[in-house]
Amino acid sequence: MVWQQVYDPLGSMFLSTLVASIPVVVMLVGLGFLHLKAHIAAGAGLLAAILIAVVAYGMPADMAAKATLLGGLTGLVPIGWIVLNIIFLHQLTEQNGSFKILQDSIAGITADRRLQLLLIAFAFGAFFEGAAGFGTPVAVTAAILIGLGFSPLAASGLSLIANTAPVAFGALGTPIITLAKVHGYDVMAVSAMVGRQLPLFSLIVPFWLVWAFAGRRGMMQVWPAILVTGISFAIPQFLVSNYIGPELVDVIAAMSSMICLVLFLRVWKPKQMWTSVSLNGHEADGGEGHVAEPVKQHPRAEVIRAWTPWIILTVFVFIWGLPEVKSFFNGIFAPKFEISGLHQMIEKVAPVVAKPTKEGAVYVFGLLSATGTGILLAALLGGLVAKYSVGQLLSAYGRTIWLVRYSLLTIVLMLGLGTLTRYSGLDTTLGLAFAGTGMFYPFFGTLMGWLGVALTGSDTASNVLFGGMQKVAAEQLGLSPNLMGAANSSGGVMGKMIDAQSIVVASTATRWFNHEGDILRYVFFHSIALACLVGLFVTLQAYAWPFSLMVVN
Repeated sequence: MVWQQVYDPLGSMFLSTLVASIPVVVMLVGLGFLHLKAHIAAGAGLLAAILIAVVAYGMPADMAAKATLLGGLTGLVPIGWIVLNIIFLHQLTEQNGSFKILQDSIAGITADRRLQLLLIAFAFGAFFEGAAGFGTPVAVTAAILIGLGFSPLAASGLSLIANTAPVAFGALGTPIITLAKVHGYDVMAVSAMVGRQLPLFSLIVPFWLVWAFAGRRGMMQVWPAILVTGISFAIPQFLVSNYIGPELVDVIAAMSSMICLVLFLRVWKPKQMWTSVSLNGHEADGGEGHVAEPVKQHPRAEVIRAWTPWIILTVFVFIWGLPEVKSFFNGIFAPKFEISGLHQMIEKVAPVVAKPTKEGAVYVFGLLSATGTGILLAALLGGLVAKYSVGQLLSAYGRTIWLVRYSLLTIVLMLGLGTLTRYSGLDTTLGLAFAGTGMFYPFFGTLMGWLGVALTGSDTASNVLFGGMQKVAAEQLGLSPNLMGAANSSGGVMGKMIDAQSIVVASTATRWFNHEGDILRYVFFHSIALACLVGLFVTLQAYAWPFSLMVVN
């Protein structure tokens, strides 16, 4: 029997919204204030979601259980699969000492920690976001930063802040392409609109990143390098998104930013070198940073060997991100499992959709096409090049599984929570609360995208969740649907730094286990402040000249 979602189960949108927010509040309070371990906080949030979905929303209990199962499976592959294998690669490079050589080579470009952040967390991370997305950039950059000596809080929090501006075009444009495909937007129009919103924030985020680390004075000492980094990213981001398409926006912009920054640093140096490895020059919240040591020079051959596993990783991740490659691997092995009793058994209704629409529930076990598989093969090849034996690789992999066991459990629980809120309609209740804000909708509609990513951990999922609602609300209010569809994605990027999945990835990459609450508390202000700035900019685009000239109708 088909079950129809109900978005106001208590007969009062205010009360229904309060009840719908309980699972997220339980998880965030547990993490950020009660200092619960991440898997316990996630489990508590999931339990609350199950109770509310079944008791308040009337969702059949077996459907709630199956939605949770589907989310948990998605948490393992592809998300957990990425985390496991990137940590495996990091372990291999640490054990043979090549990671230390890589750190020294980066420090050889610049010993200034602020400039290292620009190069690694912002530009290098943006490349991995564009090529793979889904947690890869935070895992890679946080691991490199902790190896360079940054405190765990700095490495985790700053990697999350940096991984914002590229997210809307991540994984070769997947969020934009999915938004257009699922909800009937013109893909080039939405790509162009996002490309007229985010370049401003591609300029702001590098400044914000260094300010968060070094304070205003520390930021101003390196403003020329920050400006070069931001401009060389923002201009290609605008041009490619408006005139080519969403697929290669991040890849081209990130490569431009890295090259321009490295070239600029050959002719410019800050007057005062910043060698602190903690936030604002102080050790933060128990996150002890390593003592900065003099940079050691290594023979060119050693440096090349140290970079080889990461070059292999970059190549494999880019190849695995190509749609043609994914299609090829899916054609070989990608079994689909319809979740019986859930697939096509839940119906979305107005005002979310124009006519009742059944929700699919199919788990695709695309192991070959998963980005994590490309990372695993890169790690194995890099390990063999580094002269690890097969036995040593297997032993190291077993230790890595044990190392990240609780992180994988947390990701499973959090994805279960996010998927259950989607199928039960809890997240739609929250979205409708934003949609009822009238003339303030451009601002709050942008925050709806922020909420969607904070809940689901994915800009793509947020666009699937709220993209249709944005279109309907915009048409009712006389706004451009493309403006609000793009705002959902642009606002969503700022939610990426507080979604539980990304925080767990960061804590795992830095091995700062059970400190997810510390990371959440640190990044939350940055997330909401930047999201509000995006909302204000979208509001100007909606109502104020000359910003309205930027709108693609």
